[in-house]
Amino acid sequence: MRILVVSDLHSNLEALQTVLTNTQGEYTQVVCCGDLVGYGPDPNAIVDWVRENVSAVVRGNHDKVGCGIDDAEGFNEVAKAAAYWTRGQVTPENLQYLRDLPIGPLEVMSSFAILHGSPSDEDEYITTSWEAAEVFKHLIHPVSFFGHTHLQGGFFRAPNGPVQVIPAPVGKGETRRVMELKAGQTYYINPGSVGQPRDGDKRAGFAIYDTAGFIEFGRIPYDIETTMDKMRQAGLPEFLARRLGLGR
Repeated sequence: MRILVVSDLHSNLEALQTVLTNTQGEYTQVVCCGDLVGYGPDPNAIVDWVRENVSAVVRGNHDKVGCGIDDAEGFNEVAKAAAYWTRGQVTPENLQYLRDLPIGPLEVMSSFAILHGSPSDEDEYITTSWEAAEVFKHLIHPVSFFGHTHLQGGFFRAPNGPVQVIPAPVGKGETRRVMELKAGQTYYINPGSVGQPRDGDKRAGFAIYDTAGFIEFGRIPYDIETTMDKMRQAGLPEFLARRLGLGR
């Protein structure tokens, strides 16, 4: 079975549509590690698509703020502005859907689970091997997919070994790279952000999990200028539009 894994869509319809076009026919189901909304100009289109097409999804911090079950006090000013704009745009049906999203970790199959931040805190950023070492104490599946950091890659550990970093898996001149999953090792993997990458690569990020024992990481260029124009027309902060072009 091959499963498309996405995260941090952030209301970016152009990025999502490009990922779907370029992976058409390559998977049998989709899972999402949270942050459907936030930052971008198309929250309803994204939530509508998730409701219709995603078999398993957990909430992210922007989903919580965007639907009003959490405040934006931990956000910077531009993120706050986008969150409040989102809250005013989302339909009542989609607001309720966001409110009902489960907290991760969520088991999808016996072999893997999805979450947004860490097993102990859905809003925790895990970016280093020493931070991930604590996470591995709580992972109960061979493979766990997470989001939140917007950084494609992740961590792995052999039995009784140290936590090691999966480096940026797709080079600038590539669109795909396959990583074999070794029996007995535990993996904590970020598929990358569809809607707002922050690793210096502005292309939309995703992963395809092959339950036979492989992860295929992908990066796809999309029509960033259209997304930026829509953000400006919506009155979203200019900073958020510009950062899409930088991948930061």
